[in-house]
Amino acid sequence: MVMAAPLAVSLGDPAGIAPELIAEAWAQRETAGLAPFFVVGGASVLIAAAQTHGLSVPIIPITAPGEASAAFSSGLPVLGDRDCTPSFGAPDRNGAELALHSLTLAAALALAGDAGAIVSGPIAKSRLATVGFTQPGQTEFVADACGLPHEDAVMMLAGPSLRTVPLTVHEPLSAVPGLITRDLIEHKARIVASALARDFGLSKPRLAVTGLNPHAGEDGRMGREDSDIIAPAIAALQAEGIAATGPHPADALFAAHERDRYDVALCMYHDQALIPIKTLDFDQGVNVTLGLPIVRTSPDHGTAFAIAGKNVASPGAMIAAIRMAGECAARRTAA
Repeated sequence: MVMAAPLAVSLGDPAGIAPELIAEAWAQRETAGLAPFFVVGGASVLIAAAQTHGLSVPIIPITAPGEASAAFSSGLPVLGDRDCTPSFGAPDRNGAELALHSLTLAAALALAGDAGAIVSGPIAKSRLATVGFTQPGQTEFVADACGLPHEDAVMMLAGPSLRTVPLTVHEPLSAVPGLITRDLIEHKARIVASALARDFGLSKPRLAVTGLNPHAGEDGRMGREDSDIIAPAIAALQAEGIAATGPHPADALFAAHERDRYDVALCMYHDQALIPIKTLDFDQGVNVTLGLPIVRTSPDHGTAFAIAGKNVASPGAMIAAIRMAGECAARRTAA
């Protein structure tokens, strides 16, 4: 596979579990088959975090992303000298400022082509809001950095067993029926189909679209959104040559014997998409943003302040996020 530029990993909140998981990922780099990556800032935090897992991780300071590949086999490359005092489980303003700096610079480096992708560590959005973070989450932050409207940045959750896309994300359940439109479904489905082909090597990805109501409305007896909105959107996508099917009753779509019939499930709301992926692939789930000019992934978990620094957190999702970023970046480089 063609080598892309090294990956930029943003530190996440330094009081959370991201630093220790980044250190674990570097320690397992060979067995996990990870592409070279560097971390933006937080050298002393990473050293302390590694020690909580019984690891001695050499930190190699770098001044430019291009130095990371040569250094990677010998130690964990860290770009720049921005840092803070380690305080696992006790988030503070200094940590929030470091997290925002790390995310901002990582995104800028990916946009400039100096990094092959960005892998973003989990943040505490309420903490970052106190130091200038104005977006709902990192997906929207990266969309803004790329100069794209938020609706063009599509969240996909991916694991070994399943990929899902919530068509509406952080919205009250009561608001969802009014937000489901043909334009929304068709727009995001096109982005998903294109991204799965470009970044995941699926020449004709199969999109399974869920219904909104129980039993996908059961011919209108349990709601008309499925027949009046979702089904016509699917028909329009099929007419464009996109392999979309549905609307499928969501209660049966995620059974083992169903999952090999599609490549991604497009779901109508947050929990419809996230419950199955977290049930099946909690420790290996990746949040990947589709539709961007850059590759961006993140482990599909939060900061977990309560267990930070206690050698409890699993590095599986962080390793999976770094691996996926490297694979997607390599496909773009080879294209």
